[in-house]
Amino acid sequence: MAEETNENVKSSGGGKGMLIVLIVLIVVLLAAVGGLGYFMYSKGVFDNQPAQTNQTSQQEQANPQEHTGDTYKGDVDSLVLNITDAKGRAKLMKLSFTLKTTESKIEAVLDETKAEIVDSVIRQVSARTSEELLTVGGKAMLKEEMIDEINNIINDSIPEGDTDRPRNPIIDLYFTSFVIK
Repeated sequence: MAEETNENVKSSGGGKGMLIVLIVLIVVLLAAVGGLGYFMYSKGVFDNQPAQTNQTSQQEQANPQEHTGDTYKGDVDSLVLNITDAKGRAKLMKLSFTLKTTESKIEAVLDETKAEIVDSVIRQVSARTSEELLTVGGKAMLKEEMIDEINNIINDSIPEGDTDRPRNPIIDLYFTSFVIK
């Protein structure tokens, strides 16, 4: 009987070690989640305006003569795109947007470069999952990348020596339709 009691004491001692390991793992996990939350908060992920938008507005303030004067709008309507979700299932997305620009002949420029712009939008949207695109940060990132890429496409279409057409004419982009089904 005495031997059985000693064996019970020895086996319960192993449980205390597991309990300590479990507590340490929980503390480390909580510290990691807290650190990740602080990192995301400091990067502005939880703000309504992402950090990239703040950088853009600072660039606009540094270069105010770029955006003074008249602005014009051009539409890109009814793009139907294939995207996937996180599990790899196919989904459809309908996307329309309006470009705010300093280019007075934006409709002619869009007609001229529409194939390149649509191809660029397809590549950018296809690189993301539907879950990412449904977040505010994902939409803002897509918007900024689309503005940069469309400006590059328009800049490439301007003949050398043509000083009548402005460089980087796209000021902003507004999603007018953003449906994922």
